[in-house]
Amino acid sequence: MRKIFFQIFVLTLLTPFLISGCWNLVIGSAAAGAGTAGTYFYVKGELKTDYQGSFNDVWTACEKTIAGMHGIEVVPQREIARGTIETIINNEKVKFDLTYKSKNVTTVAIRVGLIGNKLSSQLLHDKIADNLVK
Repeated sequence: MRKIFFQIFVLTLLTPFLISGCWNLVIGSAAAGAGTAGTYFYVKGELKTDYQGSFNDVWTACEKTIAGMHGIEVVPQREIARGTIETIINNEKVKFDLTYKSKNVTTVAIRVGLIGNKLSSQLLHDKIADNLVK
């Protein structure tokens, strides 16, 4: 009896989230999938992954990606272990956020648009991975 009561209680609590499409709030706003760079995490509109490469190599791959996608109004801000590149690609504001993680691991988070676009971010990550291989 207690188990059934608990299940009904939990279902009652989760139903508004399921109906409103806010399931990401319940599971921590993270979705993961496998890719060439490793695991991708889509959190709060940013698609993040780690790349096997030095900070400088990954930064260069991001610059090549922006050039290849004909990015305009490029604004790079680079520090020792962190940097951002803001640009406009296909009339969408895009932000690349790079963070040094270890000697040959760099984390890149990409946000496309104001609230994020997972598909467009994935395309940019794929291009970065291609540019790292070259």
